[in-house]
Amino acid sequence: MTTVCEYKPGLEGIPVAQSSISYVDGQKGILEYRGIRIEELAAKSTFLETAYLLIWGNLPTKEELDNFENEIRYHRRIKYRIRDMMKCFPETGHPMDALQASAAALGLFYSKRALDNPDYIREAVVRLLAKIPTMVAAFKLMRKGNDPVQPNDDLDYAANFLYMLNERKPDPLAAKVLDICLTLHAEHTMNASTFSAMVTASTLTDPYAVVASAVGTLAGPLHGGANEEVIDMLEEIGSIENVRSYIDDCLKYKKKIMGFGHRVYKVKDPRATILQDLAEQMFEKFGHDKYYDIALELERVVEEKLGHRGIYANVDFYSGLVYRKLEIPTDLFTPIFAIARVAGWLAHWKEQLAENRIFRPTQIYTGFHDEPYIEITER
Repeated sequence: MTTVCEYKPGLEGIPVAQSSISYVDGQKGILEYRGIRIEELAAKSTFLETAYLLIWGNLPTKEELDNFENEIRYHRRIKYRIRDMMKCFPETGHPMDALQASAAALGLFYSKRALDNPDYIREAVVRLLAKIPTMVAAFKLMRKGNDPVQPNDDLDYAANFLYMLNERKPDPLAAKVLDICLTLHAEHTMNASTFSAMVTASTLTDPYAVVASAVGTLAGPLHGGANEEVIDMLEEIGSIENVRSYIDDCLKYKKKIMGFGHRVYKVKDPRATILQDLAEQMFEKFGHDKYYDIALELERVVEEKLGHRGIYANVDFYSGLVYRKLEIPTDLFTPIFAIARVAGWLAHWKEQLAENRIFRPTQIYTGFHDEPYIEITER
């Protein structure tokens, strides 16, 4: 007897796991981490406290958070052999490709797979959260022929990353804004990279391979790479006067408008609202960006023409403008997304290990049957 399954392209709407990590209501624009609204975490928490919440399921005490932050500070440095490997990467390589290779390489140095050992799990969490930013910053400098900047133990997580990019202590507002950005990007239910991480984790491989597979998935322009494309789009439009004709052309030729629309949200992404506020704070202190005016007009026209279809600004639309004002190169936008999302990937990895079952979906076969083999001389 043949079982007929309903085929859903992209697994749209099909649950693939049960999780208590995060929750999204796309109709109301709600995002929660462990039941706490993202607006509250952005206003009151820090990225590392949020990472602790996601991975271990509860907000830490002050002592727990201090210990966690100190562990991560201690493990920020990377082994010289990894640095030497990264020096051999091509200068024209994308930082996401460099990050994927470097994250996988960590597994060579920490290859023990004691997945039933809480100490091993904590060590892996700490190492990945600590070293991923260092590797991103190191490649940014080494591809230009410069030595990487060593971590500064006096700086917190976000400030240290900005410091490693150019060996200059960042303005406190800039560091705070980046920390909030990391919090906003830390987790978002069953997205493509998280699903990739879970499939990899279900084979009981090491967590470094899990993160590397997720980084590879995040690199695509339909997922993490969209914020780079938003900046390219704004530069292509060039002025407010060109916005409406650009949108009309996109609609005419069915071209995707980057930074708009979401598989889940049918209202404005709550993270986009927070990022827009952060952008305005940055502009007020460090100077205006003309592309923000273009972005505002673009959002207005898109809502006018597509709002009835539930297409609104998503998290990628304003994040690139914030990163530009932080003087971060465009091709590092997605690696910063990865730095943040490591927290969510590790939370799902840890949850997957609790009741693991290897992913083995089925398919609907559409090919032929009982075809004859044709000899090579007769083809």
